[in-house]
Amino acid sequence: MSNVNADRRVEGDWWADPIPWNVDFGEGFYCETAQIFRHLKAQQPHAVRIGNHVSCYAGCSFAIGENGSATIGAFTLLNGALIMAEERIEIGSHCLVSWNVGIADSDFHPLEPARRLIDAHALAPFYKDRPARPKLETRPVIISDNVWIGMNAIILKGVTIGENSVVAAGAVVTKNVPANCVVAGNPAILTRKLAG
Repeated sequence: MSNVNADRRVEGDWWADPIPWNVDFGEGFYCETAQIFRHLKAQQPHAVRIGNHVSCYAGCSFAIGENGSATIGAFTLLNGALIMAEERIEIGSHCLVSWNVGIADSDFHPLEPARRLIDAHALAPFYKDRPARPKLETRPVIISDNVWIGMNAIILKGVTIGENSVVAAGAVVTKNVPANCVVAGNPAILTRKLAG
């Protein structure tokens, strides 16, 4: 059972479009609105894979680039999370991802000032001599099973979070997080070990 019908439309949805064809979802998928996929630019099959009994609430957004992909494991709850994948983001099973959490596998703009100027021109919609965007550095983000990420936390490119760990509200995670621990702060540091 799911609240998505055979036409990939969410029951009672105010958003006119159905869930995109390249979003795979399992049994018991709850989607509050298909609007969460409005920034899905990937055109390949299986761009987003969602496991059984996953819940995605209205504040979520899957901003998946042309070559990006995202995988969400079974029984995971996304409550207002922003998933920004230019390459790959994997979230395990039984995870809790809270309001306004940002997970990104790229910086989305160059750090070097000269390249950032080119990027600004490339992104200007009505600039007639738009250059190509500079190539961006990407590194996958892996969130293991049974991870809880508190509201307003940010998970940056290349980070792996070990199973059973907790990321405190407002934390900025720039480095790998071991299994069975709590991290907090900006930048996030280990604050507590949890029983495994």
